[in-house]
Amino acid sequence: MSLKIRLSRGGAKKRPFYRIVVADSRMPRDGRFIERLGTFDALKKKDDATRLVLDVEKAKAWMVKGATPSDRVARLLETLGVGQREKRNNPEKALPKKKAQERAATAAKAAEAAAAPAA
Repeated sequence: MSLKIRLSRGGAKKRPFYRIVVADSRMPRDGRFIERLGTFDALKKKDDATRLVLDVEKAKAWMVKGATPSDRVARLLETLGVGQREKRNNPEKALPKKKAQERAATAAKAAEAAAAPAA
C-alpha cells in the first residue's frame, strides 16, 4: 500500500481550505484517508500563525513508516523545518517544440540566402 501525505480540499467555491491527510495513493483527492495531520488555509497571509497548523511529530512518524509527501506538502514541511524537498529542474521544458525548431531553421536559411547574394 503506497501512502501519500497530501492536501484534501474543502471550503466553498473560490474559498479553498485544505486538510493535510495521510491517504492511500489510490484513493481520490477528497476521498477516504487514514489520518488527518493538520490544516492549511491558503487565503491567510504568509506570516499568520494559523495559516499552517500541522502535527509535526505525526508527520515525521508517517514519513518513517514510508509515506511520501506530495510536492506542495513537501514545501510546507520544509517551511516548518521537517524535511528537505528535492529541487526540480527540467531545462528541456523551455526548449521550443519540433515545429517551432523547423520554422526557426527555415527562417535562418532564408536569412542566410538573402544575405549571400548581397555580398
